[in-house]
Amino acid sequence: MPSMTMLLLLAGILGTAMLVFGAFAGPNAGKQVTRRLDDLRERHSRSTDVAAAAQMKRIFANRQNKGDGFAKRFIPNPALLQLRLSQTGYSWTLAQYLMASAGLALLVTFLLIFKGVPPLYALPFGMLIGVGLPHLVVSKMIKRRVAKFTARFPDAIELMVRGLRSGLPISETLNVVADELPGPIADEFRTVSDKMKIGRTMEASLQETADRLGTPEFQFFVITLAIQRETGGNLAETLANLADVLRKRAQMKLKIKAMSSESKASAWIVGSLPFIVFLLVLFINPGYMGKFFEDQRLIIAGLGGMCWMGFGVFIMAKMIDFEV
Repeated sequence: MPSMTMLLLLAGILGTAMLVFGAFAGPNAGKQVTRRLDDLRERHSRSTDVAAAAQMKRIFANRQNKGDGFAKRFIPNPALLQLRLSQTGYSWTLAQYLMASAGLALLVTFLLIFKGVPPLYALPFGMLIGVGLPHLVVSKMIKRRVAKFTARFPDAIELMVRGLRSGLPISETLNVVADELPGPIADEFRTVSDKMKIGRTMEASLQETADRLGTPEFQFFVITLAIQRETGGNLAETLANLADVLRKRAQMKLKIKAMSSESKASAWIVGSLPFIVFLLVLFINPGYMGKFFEDQRLIIAGLGGMCWMGFGVFIMAKMIDFEV
């Protein structure tokens, strides 16, 4: 007969897997296309039936957003977190993020208790992992998406330059970029184009996208268009110069990355090796490392060592952090 601890562990793992799958399941492409077509039909239709259906959809959407309202009670800065989630390119909600964090915290806590760690220490460590790991994952996804956008952004500007030189207006070149280029470039430019179609000005639409992306490259693009509208001049030539500057800026970043790669590797090794060794010894021999959580002198020494190590890693990170 399985023990109660094993049953609780299996139940925790199953519940956590269900929470994580429900929270991070990607959006269905077919449903997205259907939703866009429905929104387009609702905007351009004058039928009372269509208007009533749209009103009912808004009511159900407001009901579904109650989960986000519940999540906002436990999140210190929900607006900033919602902005970060939108920067990933996925339609994740605050409720899904909170579910994933809670499920991960429960899973880590159950695993540590199963390995013999006292609950008084397992629960804070599980909460730390549940809060910190999703934050790191979201940051990594934002960084990866912004990197993809920045890498293809000069190509998008050059495509706009060719369109302007062939006689197309600036609004049409935005549509061309959205249709021709893949990835985040197409998504962001399509968002700008859709906002312009419903009456927003180009400057406001581009500035909203710049605020959401948070990249200096796109901010340069927005400022360039704003200055050109006020002063006039050859927009195609201005954008061509901007594309050349952005390419040279990317080349300088790659040179700095190559020169600082050794220092970054040293910082990662020095910072992570003690924790890896501690966790390995803890899982191999919990009784031996269990004294670390009982002796007050060892706890104080461990906290002091973590503080000094974090200070050293912080200094190393600042020494290799260059702004271009």
